[in-house]
Amino acid sequence: MKNNLIIIFILFINFFHFIDSYAEDDFNFDVTEIQVTQNGNLIKGFKRGVVKTNTNQTIITADTFEYNKSTNILNAKGNVIVNDLVKNYLIESDDITYFKDQDNIFSKGKTTGLINSRYKILSNDVKLNRKMNIISSDNKTIIIDEPSTEYHASKFQYLINQKVLKGKNIEIRTGLDKSKNENEIYFFNDGIFNLNNEEFLASDTKIFIKKNSFDNSDNDPRIYGISSSKKNDKTILNKATFTSCKKDDDCPPWHIDAKKITHDTIKKKIIYDNAILKVYDVPVLYFPKFFHPDPSVNRQSGFLQPQLNSSNILGTSFMLPYYHVISDNKDLTIKPIKFDSNINMIQNEYRQKNKFSSFIGDFGLTKGYQSLTTDNKKKDLAHFFGKYDLDLNLDDFNNSSLNLSLQKTTNDTYLKVFDTNLQNVDELLLPKQQSQLFSELKLNLDHKDYNSLTGIRMYENLDKKDSDRYQYNLPYYRFSKNILKLDIGNLNFISSGDNVYKNTNNIRSSMINDFNFSSLNFLTKNGLKNKFELNLKNTNFIGKNDPDYKSSPSNELVSLFNFKSSLPMIKKSKKFKNTIEPKISFRINPTNMKNSSDQSKLININNIFSMNRLGLNNTLEEGKSITMGLNHKKENIENINKYFQFNLATIFRDKNSLNIPKSSGISDKQSNLFGSVVYGLSDKLVFDYDFSLDNDYKKFEYNSIGSTINLGNFNSRINFLEKSGKIGGTNSIENFSSYNFNDDNSIKFNTRRNRKIGLTEYYDLVYEYKNDCLTAGFKYRKSFYQDRDLKPSEDLVFTISIIPLTQYEQKIDETMLRNN
Repeated sequence: MKNNLIIIFILFINFFHFIDSYAEDDFNFDVTEIQVTQNGNLIKGFKRGVVKTNTNQTIITADTFEYNKSTNILNAKGNVIVNDLVKNYLIESDDITYFKDQDNIFSKGKTTGLINSRYKILSNDVKLNRKMNIISSDNKTIIIDEPSTEYHASKFQYLINQKVLKGKNIEIRTGLDKSKNENEIYFFNDGIFNLNNEEFLASDTKIFIKKNSFDNSDNDPRIYGISSSKKNDKTILNKATFTSCKKDDDCPPWHIDAKKITHDTIKKKIIYDNAILKVYDVPVLYFPKFFHPDPSVNRQSGFLQPQLNSSNILGTSFMLPYYHVISDNKDLTIKPIKFDSNINMIQNEYRQKNKFSSFIGDFGLTKGYQSLTTDNKKKDLAHFFGKYDLDLNLDDFNNSSLNLSLQKTTNDTYLKVFDTNLQNVDELLLPKQQSQLFSELKLNLDHKDYNSLTGIRMYENLDKKDSDRYQYNLPYYRFSKNILKLDIGNLNFISSGDNVYKNTNNIRSSMINDFNFSSLNFLTKNGLKNKFELNLKNTNFIGKNDPDYKSSPSNELVSLFNFKSSLPMIKKSKKFKNTIEPKISFRINPTNMKNSSDQSKLININNIFSMNRLGLNNTLEEGKSITMGLNHKKENIENINKYFQFNLATIFRDKNSLNIPKSSGISDKQSNLFGSVVYGLSDKLVFDYDFSLDNDYKKFEYNSIGSTINLGNFNSRINFLEKSGKIGGTNSIENFSSYNFNDDNSIKFNTRRNRKIGLTEYYDLVYEYKNDCLTAGFKYRKSFYQDRDLKPSEDLVFTISIIPLTQYEQKIDETMLRNN
């Protein structure tokens, strides 16, 4: 009777909703509702609770429990959490079975785990061997090592105590930004990985490096190996292949096969042993050993991309640059160059970046060069290009800087002869013209109210004899300031000057002050658009042995007033928009003008209405003149690429001028007639024509006729230029054409013929194959240019660039063609 009362009490315990504990030898139950049947061998718990091992080492939380005491098997279902407080792991699933005798825990379905408070596991049907401390699964699994590494496997075993992962089809993803697909990915057929020190041993390996590692998002840089291992910060791939080419089903344009590729994470180098470079699977070069910095390196000492070049004068050359990091703010690139013509050259580029200053310098020395025109002796040549910038950081200025640049060579044709080899010089240092060197020291002060620039500069014309090649500006300055900003316009002040030393004992000094007022456009009721401009110029000159400047100081005050007016008129229809704009300007200079008749100045429809249309700094256009013009444009409203535009302008002045440049075509009482025509037939075809007709309307002294064709894959520009009479003596025709066979293959052709002397100046024909990682092609160039060491030439050159490894250029001469 007493036992029946106990059973009845247990059955109705849910009505009182209190916690009951059931104790036995293996587990302690602490659940909301419990049921014991089969003479105490089957224990069930309901409405969520906790089961603990008798040592309280493992805590299992679930919605329901079923424990079979005879088999010693515990099953838990519904939001199950297994927490081992001693071994430090947490398992979560909806269905977990604990085989107590074997000390194994099995989960069914989706399972998550947290091991060592660090490694998160996402899997299905997981087994936990508590005796061996091994967690495993034969299903797809993700192990996350926060914050930046993921391990994916088709099946795995994880040894908890050793922190070792064993698995099949392992994929490791590293990188902080997985959303942008910028992480590195590793594939292994199978392997053993120590997650504590990141060492591993694996078979069949594929490593996909970040796509933009070589500054090209189209690349897919990758390394394949038949096996791999990592120990002591070195990863080794055996019988490996590397390429950066975009991945597709075809053979990559280039790859490197190596007996062994080693990645040293301490030195941040990738080292190749017994490597063969193959282009479309054809062996090209063999390297017993070479290395380059790994993609994570921004600055590291080591060899850079080698280059092979070809020159008509110097022959083939090979360059192997070496980059050396001196300190955090200093580095040096040493570029030795070996020519097959027994010429040796070395270039050194030094860079230093400080908090408020920077310096970059390039110094080169060439030994064994023999001039073609002077003598048969070999000479040593040199160059130095340097640039220093200092931020003065003055408080009262928006910008305050001191800049120094230096350019010097020891041979007049140095820049032309070594043009190919100087292409790797920083563009900030390289002279803009091959016949002129430029050095300067300048101070720039930019204030909110004004701008000031002053300095000294030197020009060296390499085409002139020694006594006349130098020109010095010691010093020069330019000061500008907005004096007044009114509702009707702006008044600006500009002052500039210099002391120029040139030729032999020729000195000229000048100071020029300009007051420029320019009104805003104002409209009248009848639609006229008007604007007036005023320029007051004070010039001060003195010279010595100068044909233009006297030895005694001269001071002049000149002025120019210009009034412009136009009447834009627009008419629209359903298909077209017509614009007609008559234009007129009245220009008066009551003062004198310096003789500039021999200067070369070109007037056209684009600058004829400008205030300083002659582009003169030391004087103003003289006399009184009226400039008249007409602009007309007809546009297709539905297609803006279809239009016709016609512009005309001419100048009438009170008398002929002997001081205005003759080449401008505006020195006579009635100037040339200037005009332009542009006819856009479509987005595929455009014709343009600029002309200048003499004032007798009998002869065209300037003709520029061009056509632009754009047919998608085919593009061409043909331009005919003729200058005659007082404007000049030029007659030439040029053509620039290109055709893209597809995304990878193209051909380009450029040529110019001097019709005045009946000579083609050059031909350029280029075929190019280009993809994301390889560029190759043939260049044919025939040049008729001659200058001392430079002779007319005809070259056929093969070029190939393997990105990012090397660049190769080989001249194909007649001997090579005959041998092949």
